[in-house]
Amino acid sequence: MKKIQVAVLAFDGISPFHLSVPCVVFADAFAGKYNPFEVKVCALKKGRLCASSGFDLFINHSLEVIASADLVIIPSWHDLDKAPSAELIHCLKEAYQQGATVVGLCLGAYLLAATGLLDGQSATTHWAYAENFAARFPAIRVDSEPLYIENERLITSAGTAAAIDCCLHIVRKKLGSMEANQVARRLVTAPYRHGGQKQYIRLPLPERPANKRIAQMMDWILSDLKQAHSIDNIAQHCLMSRRSFTRQFKALMGTSFSQWLLNERLKYSQELLENSSQPISIISELAGFGSEASFRRHFKQTFAVSANHWRATFRRD
Repeated sequence: MKKIQVAVLAFDGISPFHLSVPCVVFADAFAGKYNPFEVKVCALKKGRLCASSGFDLFINHSLEVIASADLVIIPSWHDLDKAPSAELIHCLKEAYQQGATVVGLCLGAYLLAATGLLDGQSATTHWAYAENFAARFPAIRVDSEPLYIENERLITSAGTAAAIDCCLHIVRKKLGSMEANQVARRLVTAPYRHGGQKQYIRLPLPERPANKRIAQMMDWILSDLKQAHSIDNIAQHCLMSRRSFTRQFKALMGTSFSQWLLNERLKYSQELLENSSQPISIISELAGFGSEASFRRHFKQTFAVSANHWRATFRRD
């Protein structure tokens, strides 16, 4: 089977962390097993570069590898006041025109924007640079909330750790959710994070609270999510007053009980959409939404895609 060719751009002053993210996700995470990706780190010219942390890197490939890449990743950008070379812009545009997916992680969105490919599209970048990005590229619709945004073969991500979320999303699209989950486990990170991102992002996996009664209550609810629950009944189950329960739950979990329960029902519905052939009406019942209309509304509001769209994207055949 032909491997997916991945070209990762390096440059003088690059952050070692930013460079390592795509290398870890698309290469190191597959150590000891078949890797469907072939990763090549490239630069304007092959040879020695200086990383931002004060050590040198030796890059074995020039920009030529971008021409044959299926996936081109710009991990960041070193100088926002320095325009990229015409040669680099040409390589990125040509790669996109030939069918490659081009990804700007964190400040790499600036370089992707400089190509003009994002004009008329939505994009994101590190939240601290969103106003600057919007002022510099007025033809782009900037949204600083999502962890990443995907248009047709153009992807931008928020800063630092969001680059991992973005790369895992790409693995999920290329190989399916099961393989992406395995990669996430090898990296000891959550396969999905919810942080304002509404496009294909899973809700967070909350930690188990220290309060034993609340922890046991949560386990009881999760064992059968289709059952209806009221705050008064749950507080009584925990041998607490409503006021004490709501206060302690919020302090322990960082969210209200109602929001936690909704998140858990949405997560369970995602699992059913991906791993079963149950109709939407049954999934809404099993996840405890009460009605199919309520389920569809909450799902669309949270993820900005329909339940059917999610199933079509992530269903394991």
